[in-house]
Amino acid sequence: MNKILIIGCGSIGQRHLRNLFALGERDITVVEVDVEKARIIKKDYGILVASSISEVLKEKKFTVVFICTPSVYHFDDALTFAQNGCDLFIEKPVSHNLKGVNELLTLTQDMKLITIVGSNWKFYPLFKKMKELLTGGVIGEIFSARCQFGQYLPDWHPWEDYRQGYSANYKLGGGIILDSHEFDYLTWFIGDTVKKLVCFADKRSNLEIDVEDTAEILLQFNKGVIAEIHLDYTQQFYRRNFEFFGELGTIIWDAGLKKIIMQNKESGVQDFVLEDSYDINQMYVDEIQHFLECVRERKETITPLTKGYDTLKLIVAAKESSAEDKSIYL
Repeated sequence: MNKILIIGCGSIGQRHLRNLFALGERDITVVEVDVEKARIIKKDYGILVASSISEVLKEKKFTVVFICTPSVYHFDDALTFAQNGCDLFIEKPVSHNLKGVNELLTLTQDMKLITIVGSNWKFYPLFKKMKELLTGGVIGEIFSARCQFGQYLPDWHPWEDYRQGYSANYKLGGGIILDSHEFDYLTWFIGDTVKKLVCFADKRSNLEIDVEDTAEILLQFNKGVIAEIHLDYTQQFYRRNFEFFGELGTIIWDAGLKKIIMQNKESGVQDFVLEDSYDINQMYVDEIQHFLECVRERKETITPLTKGYDTLKLIVAAKESSAEDKSIYL
């Protein structure tokens, strides 16, 4: 039986809590520093809600820990519970910098802990299909790719003041580069590591934040693929898409269209459409089920800490490239 701790019950922490309850997990404890949030969670779920990690460490031992705090706390929280022998679900990114992460990785490997870094879109039906098509070589060798994520930051969580969230604050590990999943997904789709990158990033809007709100990253992979990532907090209408250009055709996915368009000179155009009944929360449920299955069977997850560390190195390199106005070799 899993003894689960969730650290941080903001938007993603509460989602995981709801989904864990829906999956039948009941031995769950929460750490939440916001007094009102803690009161509501305790009332709604009837579980122990503590105000600090030190408090729960005195109360009980855990087998599985979900780390859903702002990015600057991910490493310290992960290290604390890795040292206690807990399997770890760490929301992305692993940390806000590389300090100590290699040692954390070594610790989790030595203790044979199961780890996953949040990557919910890998469980989305059209992402799974796109990965299958790319791996199957239906457009031949991939020559280039590009992807985009953009959404106006105040619209992310309209029920709260965006200025108080971690995304808006440097001291909490904010900024669109650290906030992005796209580094992880792009390398997963292409199936290769990055050789070098260059990044241009800045605060371009009048948002009340002290971090970059716009970034453009160009990457060259070791096998030659040239790719582009566009990220921003400024678009008034949500955009997320991926495009892959190969020797035999093109694969395009757009979140708004809810379909993949595959173009091939021999077979023509094929559409792969998301079912109308699909609930976007299902990918988060599937992600948790995958993690708990890996915990039960002691097998590697789809995005173990090793992959999360590789992604963090790309993020840090992008920030360094922008700050120092130079290309970075990985």
